[in-house]
Amino acid sequence: MSTRLTRDPSGWLTHTFDWQSIESRSCDVKMRNTTAATCLWEKAKERSDEVAIYFDDGSQLTYGQLAREVHVVAGALRGLGLEVGDRVSAQLPNWREFVSINLACCALGLVFNPIIPIYRGAELGFILRDAGTKVLFIPEEYRGLNYVETIRALRGNLPALEHVIVVRPASGVAALKQLGATGLETFLSARTDKSSIYPEVSPDHVKLLMYTSGTTGQPKGVLHTHNTLNRVVDNILALRQLGPADVMFMASPVTHVTGYSACEMPLTTEVKAAIMERWDKARAVDFIERTRSTFSVGATPFLHELVQECSQRANRLPTMKHFACGGAAVPPELIRQAHRVFEHCRCFRVYGSTEVPLVSQGVTERSLEELAATTDGRIFNYEVRVVSSEGAVLGHGQEGELLVRGPAMMVGYTDAESTRASLTDDGFFLTGDLGYVTEAGDVVITGRKKDLIIRGGENISAKEIEDVLHTHELIQEAAVVSMPHPRLGEGIAAYIKLSDPTRPVSLGDVAAHIESNGLARQKTPERIEFIEEFPRTASGKIRKDLLRQDIRTKLAGTGS
Repeated sequence: MSTRLTRDPSGWLTHTFDWQSIESRSCDVKMRNTTAATCLWEKAKERSDEVAIYFDDGSQLTYGQLAREVHVVAGALRGLGLEVGDRVSAQLPNWREFVSINLACCALGLVFNPIIPIYRGAELGFILRDAGTKVLFIPEEYRGLNYVETIRALRGNLPALEHVIVVRPASGVAALKQLGATGLETFLSARTDKSSIYPEVSPDHVKLLMYTSGTTGQPKGVLHTHNTLNRVVDNILALRQLGPADVMFMASPVTHVTGYSACEMPLTTEVKAAIMERWDKARAVDFIERTRSTFSVGATPFLHELVQECSQRANRLPTMKHFACGGAAVPPELIRQAHRVFEHCRCFRVYGSTEVPLVSQGVTERSLEELAATTDGRIFNYEVRVVSSEGAVLGHGQEGELLVRGPAMMVGYTDAESTRASLTDDGFFLTGDLGYVTEAGDVVITGRKKDLIIRGGENISAKEIEDVLHTHELIQEAAVVSMPHPRLGEGIAAYIKLSDPTRPVSLGDVAAHIESNGLARQKTPERIEFIEEFPRTASGKIRKDLLRQDIRTKLAGTGS
């Protein structure tokens, strides 16, 4: 396979593969060659009154309603003078407005950049600068965070940002204007362009920019096209044989690659979606029952709490068929327990990332419960190569780094050098994850080369936290590692060497320092261990494997 970099209309260099050069191709690389917006226009014309998406506040969107909303948003965006390839960001909860904004960008050939709502000053400023965002959609306030104030503080360092649109504002028009923002209703009512003629958008152009934590401390901007994202959805449907009778229950943030799929699956396929604003186990059970949802993809805590709630209610969720679980570590006993509680639902582990979504699709057969509990699932429509630290290809059952390629993988990062460094010459993505492949074709993840902590399904860069800790006057050196967490899979532990042992820092001091530097609260260490000297390799690198082992031993000894 030959790999080359080409410049996308967005301005970024993306990698292109010649799949036809593979003599014995093991992947189905057939692409839909369409966009979600094109699919929406067709469905709105053919079945306007049919429900596409349910929301847990009791509202719903039919294809006709959605098409009308998208036309309005697209007209308002076009009135700003945006051109194909320009970037629009949205830092929103799981609200219906997110769906319309995403599809309006899709119709206009804009690059849509969803931003996880927990991100604050430091992360948000980097993302908006790196993306070159021209238009930003935010709530005014949500879950105690004031987004308008955050943007006002950052705006002087965001030269590309021209418009800030506030969704569901609490303040009046004058107050928002004073803050340099516009309410969504004001923005939409002022539109003068009511044309329903849209530019011709290539399905191979970049449509989604999504940031994921990197090992260097700065997030990496992952680029996907209309075709790669459609292929992600098609992989799910092909293996699990889903169709018009199925409804995807989604409680993950729509700003995450997992949750985002629920916004477009009802358009490019016959499957409907049921989107929950924020996770609540009791509301989740009620919502699944009301919408007769049949499958879901979610983080480990969701499955754990769903099992708890259903067990207490003696509710076996009879409509559910599949629950794919990933992000945080999945205890094998949780899978077994779920199968005892649910009537029909098969639960299983899956493996993937923003760069290579859903490399494995789980194990759905009822007779293979142990494989579902002890492996990360059947590899589907991806090629996986396992290599040693020297680059030698390893056989079945041998542990090494996983290299992955397939038609649903990203087309690169916003940084061209990162794109080049992440790929082999023949187009495999270096995942940084350690594991092995069984003879049956199941993948098992055993660890990570990347210095990442996966907390409740969210990637957190250890280095990013360390860089902030090193700015504290009382901390000489710090090392951040993952530790077992009963609910989130992994928590954050900080090993600290003090500048002066007689002047210790408390967990509260560390939390205040993290917050004052603009990091999200989720990046605050939950435990501190003081250390006189770090264990190191011969080259001087800190032995984080020993620190992880140490914290596991200590937690096991305390019963935490």
